[in-house]
Amino acid sequence: MENLYNETKNIMKKYGIYANKSLGQNFLIDENVVETIVNSANITNEDLVIEIGPGLGTLTKELLKKAGKVICIELDTKMLKILQDRFENLEVINEDVLKVNLEELIRKQKHINSLKKAKIVANLPYYITTPIIMKLLEEKLDIESITVMIQKEVADRLTVIPGEKLSGAITYSVYYYATAQKILEVTNNSFIPEPEVKSEVIKLNLRKETPIKVDDEKLLFKIIKLAFMQRRKTLVNALSNGNILKNKEQIYQMLQELQIDEKIRGEALTLEQYAEITNWIINKFILEK
Repeated sequence: MENLYNETKNIMKKYGIYANKSLGQNFLIDENVVETIVNSANITNEDLVIEIGPGLGTLTKELLKKAGKVICIELDTKMLKILQDRFENLEVINEDVLKVNLEELIRKQKHINSLKKAKIVANLPYYITTPIIMKLLEEKLDIESITVMIQKEVADRLTVIPGEKLSGAITYSVYYYATAQKILEVTNNSFIPEPEVKSEVIKLNLRKETPIKVDDEKLLFKIIKLAFMQRRKTLVNALSNGNILKNKEQIYQMLQELQIDEKIRGEALTLEQYAEITNWIINKFILEK
């Protein structure tokens, strides 16, 4: 830890760098955490690795030793010179990752470099963790896994089983697209400056097949989102306020036929039950029109 700490402080001093709070920057200085992240990603020389927010290049340095190709996406222009000075033949995209066409990037790079798999590795900016994770999942990219360090509170929501305590709308999305596992809880003194929140490394392995069959993915996640926007209300009230069905009588009919408690809240439903609700609505009403 001491070596990486000194290296980080020296780089910051050399380039006059300070952590940018608006970009959620906290520089990792724990060698054990770096090693755990890289090892957990199971990187080989046949892999394309996309690192989001490399910062000073702490993770980048180790990724380059194992991957066939590493591409970094970095928004902060002050980090570009540092990365270019530290590493030869490193491709850096100076862009907001949410605006990058990752599908095209992955396809081209795998072809050009004759690589078999693509993986995401990152110490994600905590303030935009959810949009980044959802982009990576919803775009159905040709990636095998996502190994990231994120805020522990978010990690807890991403890794629980839908319907369990701590479930949020994103829990269902993650479970639909991937299997999630916790890797390592990271102490605050593993960074400079120390963040005010706890951190955790998690890994998402993308599913080859979804765990449930649903006739309309967009409707499924619209229903889930509505349920969690008004999570203190029963599912009946949440759906009626969201204009998913015409009236409460239809919702009660649906729940009765699906044998779901009329007083249940959205957070208590399993993904399978949400799929049943979605398919029921499509078959009973949408297809009949």
